[in-house]
Amino acid sequence: MIAYPARLDVPRELIQHVVRLLRAERRTVGTRPGTRALTCFYQAIMVLVWFRKGEDKTTLGAGFGVSRATAYRYVAEAVRVLAAQTPTLHDALTRVAADGWSHVILDGKLFDTDRLAETIATVKDDTIDAWYSGKHRDFGANIQAIMRPDGLPIWTSDAMPGHLHDLTCAQRLDATGALYWAASELGLPTLADSGYEGAGQGIHAPYKQPADGRRLAVDNRAYNAVLRSMRCLGERGFAILVGRWRTLRHSTAIPRQVGDIVRAALHLTHFEYRYLPPSC
Repeated sequence: MIAYPARLDVPRELIQHVVRLLRAERRTVGTRPGTRALTCFYQAIMVLVWFRKGEDKTTLGAGFGVSRATAYRYVAEAVRVLAAQTPTLHDALTRVAADGWSHVILDGKLFDTDRLAETIATVKDDTIDAWYSGKHRDFGANIQAIMRPDGLPIWTSDAMPGHLHDLTCAQRLDATGALYWAASELGLPTLADSGYEGAGQGIHAPYKQPADGRRLAVDNRAYNAVLRSMRCLGERGFAILVGRWRTLRHSTAIPRQVGDIVRAALHLTHFEYRYLPPSC
């Protein structure tokens, strides 16, 4: 095996932040000093390398002198600790309103995963793969996210099976209920794409083209143009996460764990955003 120098392009403050969280976790679980293969500092670097570069955990562990099983265990521990730092949806919406933003943007994305042999029966009694998306023709986990008007994501959801529609996922996660509350109590409406048509009061989606081929009315076309011009910046929310943390581009973890991984990446992004604004 040949070793070579490499550079991890994250702020030192981010590494120190992850070190503090890991140190607190070790104290909480009662880890005795000197019993771990890596110190909190090197565990933090290993985890950030995995998030930033998407390294195979066997190769990653070898680079840090630990076994494959230890690398999996250390990464899973850090993901759990980082994901726990993210705010609830209500807290995130309250903070956005307090910061003076005019609205939020709702969007969903299928995060690519390995195939999972979990099936589900449809309403027609057909058996389908639960984590297969017919729209994307790929296996993955559906993650819902709320973005600020500038595109920075403020909240991401648990992983939902890939076969589900975006609106169905938002409703099952009760994200729509929280957005109704934000619109009525905080004066914070939500902008969404046509996949959320009929979501309810306070969630604004564009008008769809009439099925009979007629053109939309002028005022409806104007409404759609304004809505899309304001919502388009929300498209960069997932691009910030996936572009910065390459491990999100394809996950070999159990699809239901993808929600925690994305939340952990969200927390890293928010902390890093203070020191290194994303270029995407």
